[in-house]
Amino acid sequence: MVLDDAGLDDRPLIVGVDVDVLFGGFASSSREAIRPIVDENQQLYFYTNQYEGGVCDTYTWCTGAVPEQQISTTLEFLTNEFGNDIYTIAADYNFGQITAAWYRKIADEVGANIMEEEFIPLDVSQFGSTINRIQEADPDLLVTLLVGSNHASFYDQKNAAGLDVPMSTTVNMAQGYEHLRFDPPALTDMYVGVNYMQEIPTDQNQTFVDGYYERWPDADYVGQMAQNSYFTTYLYKQAVERVGTTDQDEILATLDEEPITVEAPEGTVTTDPETHHVTHQIRLARADENHEISFQNQQAVEPYWLRETPYPGCDLTETTGASEDEEMTQYEPEGV
Repeated sequence: MVLDDAGLDDRPLIVGVDVDVLFGGFASSSREAIRPIVDENQQLYFYTNQYEGGVCDTYTWCTGAVPEQQISTTLEFLTNEFGNDIYTIAADYNFGQITAAWYRKIADEVGANIMEEEFIPLDVSQFGSTINRIQEADPDLLVTLLVGSNHASFYDQKNAAGLDVPMSTTVNMAQGYEHLRFDPPALTDMYVGVNYMQEIPTDQNQTFVDGYYERWPDADYVGQMAQNSYFTTYLYKQAVERVGTTDQDEILATLDEEPITVEAPEGTVTTDPETHHVTHQIRLARADENHEISFQNQQAVEPYWLRETPYPGCDLTETTGASEDEEMTQYEPEGV
């Protein structure tokens, strides 16, 4: 059963319909509204969007990319290319705050400097004062963790003000296809670590994209959440075939016993039973002045941070559901 953000109370699906598996949620706020209900009812749940990371939950599998995959593989390259001084502007809720903390963490690891951070309320659409402060700071790299239609106005406003600085993000282009929705040169020199965009130049991906538009010819873009949901369905299919049943306890157990590999449009994706995340193929995508996308630095990146000890040390293979101690935590980088 698929649940969208309009249906955050999933109790009728779990208790009434008695679904075998739940796919749902777009925003992090939606996932965090869903997860307590999922945990209370011991419901297998797949969250397929890119997010700020840290969820270690017996019943939840997060199959989108996470910050240690997107940022750790890109920030050192960008600071070597442009310089070490970074200015961050981020949406003022858990996604923006925690992802900004990840940039602080990785910046410290690579010897870069977060000059300033601004957390922007979601209803803000005028960025004149923020742009002035960025211009005065004169950073080498601007981290933009903005979301929603109000925040989208930042890019045209910065160009109108003559703010010309390379940008890094985890959220733009692969998710909201801003490089197609916004008129060039709004996203010139926008860099994002992505597990998927429809422009990935491989035969495997082109076959997927062609099939997608053949089925849904009016679709605007094949984004990362479409791809993530696609391969996650096949991941679940393999788990069902492995145990020969849709019984949730058996599916949960087999997912925790042995990794499952799927040949996704992005490339090879493999589950990580300890953290309930997946190893992704991460590429650094760049938009040029015409919003043409190019890729470099492809590598398979594990969701390593949750396994680190002593903090946080997430290992969900040590839990087996209701009969053992359960984990239902979202860990955050220190200093959030």
